[in-house]
Amino acid sequence: MPKVSPELLSILRCPVTGSPLVQEGEELVSTEAAADGEKLRYGIEDGIPLLLPPELLAAANADASANGTNA
Repeated sequence: MPKVSPELLSILRCPVTGSPLVQEGEELVSTEAAADGEKLRYGIEDGIPLLLPPELLAAANADASANGTNA
């Protein structure tokens, strides 16, 4: 499981809610819920947090699939 350092976690914020993030398994989770009432979850790839809002992450993944590359 990729572990994000406590120093990095102390400065990272959810790009949607602005709230601090906590690590749960292989994801970072916002400490405050978004407008829809759900806490946002962000993946960690190769030790790097992927802090794209869900709609942008879906678009990036779709673009990568269309181009035959990994996002």
